[in-house]
Amino acid sequence: MKELTRGERLPLAQYASDGTLQAGLSAQGLTLDFACFGLDAGGKLVDDRYMTFFNQPESPCGGVRAGAVGGDTHGFLFQLARLPASVERVTITASIDGGGTMSQLQSGCLRLLNGQGEFARFAFSGRDFAAEQAVMLGEFYRKDGQWRFMAVGQGFNGGLAALVQHFGADIADTPPPPPAPPQPSSINLEKRVEQAAPQLVSLVKSAGVSLAKVGLDKHRARVCLVLDISGSMGTLYKKGLVQRFAERILALGCRFDDDGEIDVFLFGRNVHQGEAMGLDNFSNYVREIIARHPLEGDTRYGAAMEAVRRHYFPDARGGERKAPARAALPVYVMFVTDGGTSDKPLTERQLRWSSREPIFWQFMGIGKGKKSKSKRLASFADSDFPFLEKLDELDGRLIDNAGFFSVETPDEHADAALYDLLMDEYPEWVRQAKQQGLISE
Repeated sequence: MKELTRGERLPLAQYASDGTLQAGLSAQGLTLDFACFGLDAGGKLVDDRYMTFFNQPESPCGGVRAGAVGGDTHGFLFQLARLPASVERVTITASIDGGGTMSQLQSGCLRLLNGQGEFARFAFSGRDFAAEQAVMLGEFYRKDGQWRFMAVGQGFNGGLAALVQHFGADIADTPPPPPAPPQPSSINLEKRVEQAAPQLVSLVKSAGVSLAKVGLDKHRARVCLVLDISGSMGTLYKKGLVQRFAERILALGCRFDDDGEIDVFLFGRNVHQGEAMGLDNFSNYVREIIARHPLEGDTRYGAAMEAVRRHYFPDARGGERKAPARAALPVYVMFVTDGGTSDKPLTERQLRWSSREPIFWQFMGIGKGKKSKSKRLASFADSDFPFLEKLDELDGRLIDNAGFFSVETPDEHADAALYDLLMDEYPEWVRQAKQQGLISE
């Protein structure tokens, strides 16, 4: 039997190859109502009938049914193969019936069972939460044609009504309880975003959900956006696709660091550092910075990486580092390009050298190619980016400090899917970076 921790993922093929299993639910110290939401790729309820709870105990297809499981009074019985293709995720939630907050919960448990008995469990308690009145406990999701489970454990303010609204359901006679107060830093950020950039509110919330799913809801980091300004990127800039993508990264930056800003570097033949992109200047940011730094010939990843390293870790001067560096806040770099680089040897050196620094490189290639399934959510068999794929697996590094995926356009993925993709490899890097002493606990 496997004990799951927050953010841990479990392939179900070896435990429930036909998708038939059960989830037993228990809690001490509070009376909880449990519900299941069948969600689409955008994280929204596919149909109000796919909210399974005490007042609607079975989904239309019979794939989810509420009922007692083993020794647990509450639970759900799943036949995942019956779910329509539109259901990409099934999220199990709990909300308080009556007053109180999740911090008062003595203990709770989500147990997964098959025909042979219990094979995994996720334990949680009030120590994991604060003033929340609901929690997303776990989630079944599709990947590479198979179902997997992830232990989530994300607290949610506002109780069942807030969960219903978040997932886009419409359940009558569900009066909203008074919202529990968020933490001071969250209050400040939410007020700033609502006042200065209301159009970013949904992006910030979507980013927060993806971070919570991998256990990084309280993680802090600096965010840097590195943009290719070679001539071939011109159409993407003119159509506003780069601007909209930059706004999505700014929203991620708001979740990672409540200063509401991200650093921006541009690269082509040369490297340019722009002013920080923030809530006060984001609306026309990309158009204005491209006016100051027009598109250039050539593409040099290595030079851009060296400039980023010099900015955050000036003691190494962009060169080789013998001993690992340590920082309280790591750096998450979103590196965007639509072509290969002319300085491959320097790029490889920079990636190896920076593996001893608290900096993670998330590369995104923009271009068309023949897509294939692999360990990445989006990669190419006949790739437009063989060198970026090589970097993703580069040897000679202290730890794996890079991830790579490719898209045909920057807006290919919905917000929720994009943020999930950006968190594909970063959580494991955070774990290894802490083990190596690169990140201060």
